[in-house]
Amino acid sequence: MTRFSRPAVRVLAVALASCAAGCSVRQGAINMIADTLAGSGTTFASDDDPDLIRDALPFSLKLMESVLAETPEHRGLLSALCRGFALYAKAFVEVEADRVEDRSFRRSVEIKRRARNLYLRARDYGLRGLEVAHPGFAGAVRASTQAASVLGPEDVELAYWTGVTWCAAAALSKDDPGLVSELPQGEALVRRAFALEPDYDQGAIHQFLITFEGGRPASMGGSLEKARAHFRRAVELTGGQSAAPYVALAEAVCVQLQDRREFESMLKQALAIDPAARPAWRLANLIFQRRARRLLEQADDLFLE
Repeated sequence: MTRFSRPAVRVLAVALASCAAGCSVRQGAINMIADTLAGSGTTFASDDDPDLIRDALPFSLKLMESVLAETPEHRGLLSALCRGFALYAKAFVEVEADRVEDRSFRRSVEIKRRARNLYLRARDYGLRGLEVAHPGFAGAVRASTQAASVLGPEDVELAYWTGVTWCAAAALSKDDPGLVSELPQGEALVRRAFALEPDYDQGAIHQFLITFEGGRPASMGGSLEKARAHFRRAVELTGGQSAAPYVALAEAVCVQLQDRREFESMLKQALAIDPAARPAWRLANLIFQRRARRLLEQADDLFLE
C-alpha cells in the first residue's frame, strides 16, 4: 500500500471490483444459456419433421458441450446431453444401421459401433450429472450395483437415462465382453429409478422395460408376463396415444413368440395414432411409426411360417 498513492489505490480497487462484477455477470449469463439449452428438448419433442431434427440435433449437442465446458457441473445440461445423445443414437443412428444391413453388413456393423459410442457418451454425461450430487458415484456403481441405492427422487431422470444408455451400449457390444458385463450396472440404475418413481414421464420406464423384460429369454432373467404388464401400464399412462409401447411389444414379445397376428395388430395400432393429438409426443410418435412401417415390411423375414 505504501508504494501507491491514495488515488491509485482507489482506481485499483474500482478496477478489481469491476473485474469481479464482470466475471459474475459472465457466469450468470453462461448459467442462463445453460438453463435455456437444458430445456430445449421440449421444442424438439413437438416437431413434426424427424429429418429436420436428425440434421439439427448434432449442432445442438455440440453447442451444449461448448457451454458445458464453461459450467461443467450444470446438472440440467448434463441431463440434457445424456438424453440428447440417447435420442440421436437410438432414433437416427441405430435406425440407419438397420436400414443398410441388407445391402452391406459391414457398413451396418460400423454404424452400430458408432451408435454404441454415442450411448457411452450419453452414459458418461449421465454419470457426471449423478456425481454432482453424489461425489464418487461413478466408481461406486461400477464396483457394486448396490451403490444405486443412494439415489433419491431428485435423481430419477438422470438415473433412468444413464441406465438406459448403459444398457443400450452393452446390447451393441457383443465384441466387448467387458462392456457386456456392465449390463447389471445399467439395469440397477433403471430399477432404482423405477422404485423411486415407477410412472416417471408418462410411463417411460415401463416402455423401456417392455423391451428389457421381453427381449431376454427366461434363463437370462427375462419375463414375457412382466413385459406385458409393463405394456398395459404404459398404454394406460399414455391413454393409448403413444406408439412406443405397441412397437416395443411387437418387436420384443410377438417376434419371440412368433405370433404374427398380434405383431401386425400392435403395429397397426401404433400407426393409427394421430401424432398431432399430443404435440409433446409428436416427434417420438412419428419416429416410432416409421419403425412400425419398417417392421411390417420385414415381417416375412421375422416369422418362420
